[in-house]
Amino acid sequence: MADNKKNKRNNRNNNNNQDENYNPKFRKIRKKVCPLCADKNLVLDYKNAEQLKKFVNDKGKILPRRATGACAKHQRDITLAVKRARQIAILPYTAE
Repeated sequence: MADNKKNKRNNRNNNNNQDENYNPKFRKIRKKVCPLCADKNLVLDYKNAEQLKKFVNDKGKILPRRATGACAKHQRDITLAVKRARQIAILPYTAE
C-alpha cells in the first residue's frame, strides 16, 4: 500500500515537470546546422559572388552566425571570403 502511494506521487511529479516545461508561446527551435559542414563537397570561394550573397544581407553587411547557422570555423572563412571579394570589387561594401 505504501508503494502504491509512492508511485502515484512520482507520477504526479513527473507530469508536473512536463507541464512546467511546456509553454505554448515559445516553440522549441531546432538548432541550425552549418551549411558548409553539412555538405562536404561545398567549397567556399571568394570569386563566387552568388555563393557569398547567401551570407550577406541586402545592405552588404556580413550576417552573424545566429542568422547563417555556420559554425565558428566556417564563419571565419565566410568573413575572410567576403572581405576578399569586396577588395577585388566582386561584392560591394555597401548597397545603395
